[in-house]
Amino acid sequence: MEIKKYSAGRYDVAVIGGGHAGIEASLASARLGCKTIMFTISADWIGNMPCNPSIGGTAKGHLVRELDALGGEMGKAADKNTLQSRMLNLGKGPAVHSLRAQIDRRAYSGYMKHTVERQENLDVKQCEIVDVIKSEDGWHCVTKLGADFTCKAVVIATGTFLGGRVYVGEVNYPSGPDGNFPATELAKSLKRLGLPLRRFKTGTPARVSRKSIDFSSLDVQVGDERVVPFSYSTKVPPENTVVCHISYTNDDTKRIILENINRSPLYAGEIEGVGPRYCPSIEDKIVRFADKKRHQFFIEPCGINTEEMYLQGLSSSLPEEVQEELYKTIPCLKNVKLIRNAYAIEYDCVDPLSMNATLEMKNYPGLYGAGQFNGSSGYEEAAAQGLIAGINAALKVLGKEPLVLSRASSYIGTLIDDLVTKGCSDPYRMMTSRSEYRLLLRQDNADERLMPTGRKLGLISEEEYNEFLTRKTLKEQEIERVKNTFLPPSDGLNRLLTEAGTAPMTTGMRLSDLIKRPQIGYADLAPFDRDRPKLPYSVCEKAEIEIKYEGYIARQQAQVNEMLRLEGRGIPGDIDYSAVYGLRLEAVEKLNRVRPANIGQASRISGVSPADVSVLLIYLSK
Repeated sequence: MEIKKYSAGRYDVAVIGGGHAGIEASLASARLGCKTIMFTISADWIGNMPCNPSIGGTAKGHLVRELDALGGEMGKAADKNTLQSRMLNLGKGPAVHSLRAQIDRRAYSGYMKHTVERQENLDVKQCEIVDVIKSEDGWHCVTKLGADFTCKAVVIATGTFLGGRVYVGEVNYPSGPDGNFPATELAKSLKRLGLPLRRFKTGTPARVSRKSIDFSSLDVQVGDERVVPFSYSTKVPPENTVVCHISYTNDDTKRIILENINRSPLYAGEIEGVGPRYCPSIEDKIVRFADKKRHQFFIEPCGINTEEMYLQGLSSSLPEEVQEELYKTIPCLKNVKLIRNAYAIEYDCVDPLSMNATLEMKNYPGLYGAGQFNGSSGYEEAAAQGLIAGINAALKVLGKEPLVLSRASSYIGTLIDDLVTKGCSDPYRMMTSRSEYRLLLRQDNADERLMPTGRKLGLISEEEYNEFLTRKTLKEQEIERVKNTFLPPSDGLNRLLTEAGTAPMTTGMRLSDLIKRPQIGYADLAPFDRDRPKLPYSVCEKAEIEIKYEGYIARQQAQVNEMLRLEGRGIPGDIDYSAVYGLRLEAVEKLNRVRPANIGQASRISGVSPADVSVLLIYLSK
């Protein structure tokens, strides 16, 4: 029976989805002054963490810092609901230092739910969108009950709900994550619209009862003594209130999995979707790394007011009884009780090559995508795209120039450029290795890179911006002081240098030259630096990095300048690449598909060679 539709109101921007992408898109649009509505299948699950109860991690922590610098909400929410915080990769250089925090998942969700409910210019509507239609008066979002919302722009942020199907062994059924309804009709609507959809899959481990775990022999993982917040606006750093634990699989675990591998829907050929390369299931690990004796996993709390524990590293789609059997081969889990079984979920997403760098669909003006709908994975990647999609949807409605972040400005820019230029054949995950400019794109300097942009947009308050300017001034003053401070040789200082494994001083030296030595840090020299001012840790950290890596930073900045030169060579949008003499056939095909905005983007397309770029440059110079 055809649904009788009724007009339910007009909005500037509609956001379909209440996950991490949908939240940031909705808040950004509303905060920029657009009348915005967020559609969510369940208002109780806004900001849900259906997988790992954590925020941040390698490169992902960079994204959260950048989000915060642009006026996003994820960093603030994470700080308010942190259970344990750790800075990863401290044994490596500052480019890869990444903040990660265990989060109270229900408290985080509650914080985000209340935030969007309180936001001016933003309405929240629990419903299922079953149709998205383009008409002369804009876009129409139609609910299952027939409500027809007219909008000037739409952001699709459906996560794993779009055409969602859950797999547990031989059993599969339509479902969203955590037992929610899937968005089945919306998937059909988007296909009718003509969007290039494909199937991806992801999975999640079981949640088990804390009281069924034997913690006595497990390695304990504690939080950092000095907790660094995600948000620049957080005045009091979060406290560590829980510990995590580390354990390992064994030969018996491997045996159980291999004996039942034919019952895995992935290996039985039941799942057609492509899974994440960098987050494989335990059965994938056993098969792909057959020579490995054991696999590490982490036991992490899901919150303060719950006994659910998350088994990070043990995602699976094996039958429920096999899951229990394989878990019980691990000594600490020999009496394990499953609260929620592990599962795989298959879902529809769009080919990101169909979007431009604003995250607007090339052939559908006013329609934007964000998060897992764009082929990415991860809460942080989703939130970053949601922010940019929401900003650009609002700017389009307001008749203003769009926001495009370059690879040289941010990991967010790198993420989006990778998606819309290179595409993805499996769920995209951000890593520090994705960026060729990672020494410039450190998490410590996200405010200097992006907060001026956030302020210009109107998403950063005057108070936040003034605090940023103060931090920046203090850093610059400290760098200048350090470069002009001379230390004479002394027994104590030479003892420090010798014990650190570096040459002692015979004459006076600049403090900055001592800091540049790999073995010596800014803090080490404090006893000998008598005029050192008392400064916030973040200011000292930035000053030290910029002094110690001054030469490397300058070299990378020169690379950026060359890249920006190429980015400045625009390419007409209507160019017929098949008419460009000298381009290889593969290059013609790829260029016609991606339609790069400039030479820099063209050079990053897979299948476009340096010779092809030279041909383009000659053609454009005529």
